[in-house]
Amino acid sequence: MLQPERATYKSELLGFKEAKQLCKTSIIPLPAEKLPLLGAAGRILAHDIFALVDSPSVDGSLKDGYAVLSKDIETASKNKPITLQLAGTLYAGGTESLSMTPGTAIRILTGAEIPEGADSVVAEEFTHQAGEKLTVMNTAEPGRNILFRGTDVRLGEVIGAKGSHITPGILGLAAAAGHNSLSVVRRPKVALIATGDEIVAPGQPLDRGKLYASNITTLAGWCRKYGLDVHLEIVQDTPEAIEKCFTQMHTTCDAMITSGGAWTGDHDLVAKVISHMGGEIIFHRLRIGPGKATGLAMLSGKPVFILPGGPPSNLMGFLQIALPGIMQLGGYSDPPLSCCRVCCSEELRTNFPDWVQFIFGRLQTKADGEPPLFIPLLKKSRLRSMAEADAVISINEGKTAIAEHAIITAQLLR
Repeated sequence: MLQPERATYKSELLGFKEAKQLCKTSIIPLPAEKLPLLGAAGRILAHDIFALVDSPSVDGSLKDGYAVLSKDIETASKNKPITLQLAGTLYAGGTESLSMTPGTAIRILTGAEIPEGADSVVAEEFTHQAGEKLTVMNTAEPGRNILFRGTDVRLGEVIGAKGSHITPGILGLAAAAGHNSLSVVRRPKVALIATGDEIVAPGQPLDRGKLYASNITTLAGWCRKYGLDVHLEIVQDTPEAIEKCFTQMHTTCDAMITSGGAWTGDHDLVAKVISHMGGEIIFHRLRIGPGKATGLAMLSGKPVFILPGGPPSNLMGFLQIALPGIMQLGGYSDPPLSCCRVCCSEELRTNFPDWVQFIFGRLQTKADGEPPLFIPLLKKSRLRSMAEADAVISINEGKTAIAEHAIITAQLLR
C-alpha cells in the first residue's frame, strides 16, 4: 500500500493545488537583460517585439524566370505560343532599375526585385529564349511567382509576444524583422544549500555516520539541465551558520533552495532562521507524498524553497514546487516537465484520498503506437529508484486508486 511519507494527516497541511497557486502569485520574473540574437536562443522574451522593417523589403521573384505583363501572355499555350522582346536581366541584390513596357519581358532570378510595370513572373520551364526573343508557352496571372513586400514580416507587427520561448524559428524571424539583439528575462542564479552536520561534500573523507551531499548534487544536475547557474553550499545545523550562509547567498543569488532541516525536529532550523531574518513563510508542509515538508518563503523579495532531506521527498518537492517556481522566476509560464499518456501496469492504491501521492516509475514501450507502460519503482533503494525513473504519476486528491491498465498522465523525467 502506497502511503505519504510519515503519513499522519494534519489538517493544517496545505493542498497541492493551493501551493502551486501561491507560487504563481508570489514569484515575479526577474528583470530583463539585452542579449545578441544568438545569445537569446532558448530564453524568454521580456517584452513584445515588433518588426522594424518589411521582409522582404521589395516585391521579389519566387523563381528563376521572366517578369512580364500578365495581359501580354493571357492566351499563351504550347499550341499558341507568344513571342516577347527581352529587355534586360535582374539579379537578387542588384541595383539596376528596369521598367516594363507592353510586349517585353525581363529575365529575372530568384529574389530579384520585380521591375516597375510587371505584375507576374512566368517560370522559365514554360519559355524558350533565342537571342533577344522569348517564346512563352503558358499563362501567368497577376501575382504569379511574386513574393510581395512584407509577406513574411510587416513593419510594426508583433513577431514575438512577451513570455514567449525564443525558438530557432523566432530567432530567424527576429533577424528578418531587423533585430540584432533581444530583451530577455534574466536567467536565475540559484543557491543550493544542504543543511546538516552529517553532510559531506563529494570527494572529502567520509567518517562514520556521515553522508555525501547527493541531494543537492541531484538538484544541481536538474538546474544545469535547464540552463540555470547554480552555487552549492553545505552548512552546519546551527542557527548562526545557517543565517550566515543565507545572508551570503542572498546577496549573490536570485533564489535559494534548501535541502534538509525542514520538519519539526530540534535541528530543523531552516524555517525558523528565515522567520528570524524577517522573511515570510508563504507555505510550509503540504498534503503530498513524498515531500510533505516542502515549503516556500520570501526573503527580501527573493524566493526560498524549503525541501525536506529524505531523497525521494527532496526530489519530489523540487520537481513539483521548486523547479516550476525557479522557471517562473526566469520568465517561463509552461510547466518544466513534459507530459505524456501512459498505461498503468498494475493497480496502485493509497489510504489518504485528501493527499496527492506521487510515484516514480519506468516506461516500457508498447507496440502499435499504444501508450507506454508505466511500471512503478518501489525498490528499497530510494536513490536507485530515483536514478532509474523515467516518469512520475500521481494519485490525485479525491481518489484512492489507479486501476490496472488505466490510461493516465505522466510527467517525463528524461
